[in-house]
Amino acid sequence: MPYIQTMTNVGISGKKEQTIKQRMGEAIELIPGKSESWLMLSFHDDAHMFFRGEDEPCAICTVKLYGSASEEAYTDLTGALTDILSEELDIAPDRIYVAYEEIGTWGWNGGNL
Repeated sequence: MPYIQTMTNVGISGKKEQTIKQRMGEAIELIPGKSESWLMLSFHDDAHMFFRGEDEPCAICTVKLYGSASEEAYTDLTGALTDILSEELDIAPDRIYVAYEEIGTWGWNGGNL
């Protein structure tokens, strides 16, 4: 039950959003046991964001996972998400953060897992 929130100061067209959605759906499989069938995504574009005191293109992906994963899996997903945002939104890789949160209790369908 992963959730990826992407916030950026770059505008995302409908077509780009669909491409990013598809690519992130594939990338989540780098985390063992995770798949697009449980993936929730949100995109917050055109945000007022500054990185290193500048408003050049930047982004942060916040990845929330039910359970945990290995450092290797996180490293692989960080690389994939960075590549996706860099290639699709022309954001320099050194202006992209990826943050992870492992969650022990996850609510869904009126109950907790």
